[in-house]
Amino acid sequence: MRRDPAPAADRHAVPSLDSRIEAATGHDVDTLWAHRDRGVLDEAHAHLVDRHRELAQAETGVTFYRTLLNRLSSGVLPIDAALFSRIDRTVHQLRDAAGIRDAAAERVLAALEPIEVTARAAPDAAAETISTAAQAALLAIAGGAKLYEHLLTGRLAVTAACGTRIPYAEAQRLVSGGLVAVDTSHPVHAGQPVSLTDAGRAVLASRRPAVGGVQPVAARPGAWPSGLAPRR
Repeated sequence: MRRDPAPAADRHAVPSLDSRIEAATGHDVDTLWAHRDRGVLDEAHAHLVDRHRELAQAETGVTFYRTLLNRLSSGVLPIDAALFSRIDRTVHQLRDAAGIRDAAAERVLAALEPIEVTARAAPDAAAETISTAAQAALLAIAGGAKLYEHLLTGRLAVTAACGTRIPYAEAQRLVSGGLVAVDTSHPVHAGQPVSLTDAGRAVLASRRPAVGGVQPVAARPGAWPSGLAPRR
């Protein structure tokens, strides 16, 4: 059977890490890659983008061998010794690709952590420059909120009890600023409680934000857990 060519690297292959990178840097992955190509990033951010590109390429390898394995085991091909040999070889290749992907993810985290530390170093400054959208997010979280993972896409977002959905990148910026805390003792698919810190409550106490900086939850059956308060 002819081997299909591997696809080009997808820069959005790891949504959870991409959201964390956006939260720490203030830029989405597309922007960071474009800035890297133009040579406008500092050393730390350029190093992060280079490691992220390696991760995206490694994740593409995992996807390729997983797809190939599904194709081999689909029942379309004749069941013979040659098929068993190919399946066995593909399983080993998939395992190797997953190992490469995991090592690349560790390198991304190692490059990201110093940037996150810098972002957390001055929470008071973050509070002083807080945006209207962030203020609205804090107000929504104050009434109760949880971090959920979308079962189909794997993307993360915070859903407040009032029905407001807060993008994960915005929530991570609040966490990095010391304004919000996430209880990671709960599984993310069941919902991790999100609450204001003392600093976050202080920001709300000193400001009267106008709600409207975040989007309400769309009523899509099966997209988000149903145990939330209905919208009025």
